Amino acid sequence: MRDHWWWRPGWREGRSFYTWHLTFESEPEVHRFAAEYRAAVAPVGGLDLIPDKWLHLTMQGVGFVGEIEQAVVTEIAMAARDRLAAVPAFDVTLGRPVVDPEAILVPVQPDEPVRAVRDAIRAAIGDVLPDVPEQAAGFRPHVSIGYSSGTGPLAPYEAAVEAARIEPAAARITHADLIVINRDHRMYEWEDFAQIPLG
Repeated sequence: MRDHWWWRPGWREGRSFYTWHLTFESEPEVHRFAAEYRAAVAPVGGLDLIPDKWLHLTMQGVGFVGEIEQAVVTEIAMAARDRLAAVPAFDVTLGRPVVDPEAILVPVQPDEPVRAVRDAIRAAIGDVLPDVPEQAAGFRPHVSIGYSSGTGPLAPYEAAVEAARIEPAAARITHADLIVINRDHRMYEWEDFAQIPLG
């Protein structure tokens, strides 16, 4: 394991970022699932466990506050409203987590509709900006349960996940969130900028 909270390029304390997430504020099954896995891995230590409020599926970055004008972000939200209207709401399932060196990750299945949402968001950004940030390839739809806060072996976390007998969770995805996120407190915390419904 390695500490998740190193400062990635462009980031520093006090800085915020416009980005798109799927969120789970109204999904009790996801909250139940996350709570049970938090309890399963907590005894191992070395994790910043994610409370229900901040559970999310990272989708697509836009840009740092102060480097992109708010009016441009509003245009992107408007373009996304048109494009996401053509993407139907859908159900996903969260199953057994996997241990990444920086986080406990839960793959989301099926991933095709999640990718369709991201494609629509990227197209909306392309409607407004000459270049779409981030790469289209390499996207792995997942929800994290906790972030590594130090270094050490993966094996204890893998054993804790393997030993847990936790029922999968279902979630209904009905909207995408454009948010203003920061990571000053060793957690991804945000304010909503726009919530865009799916078709």
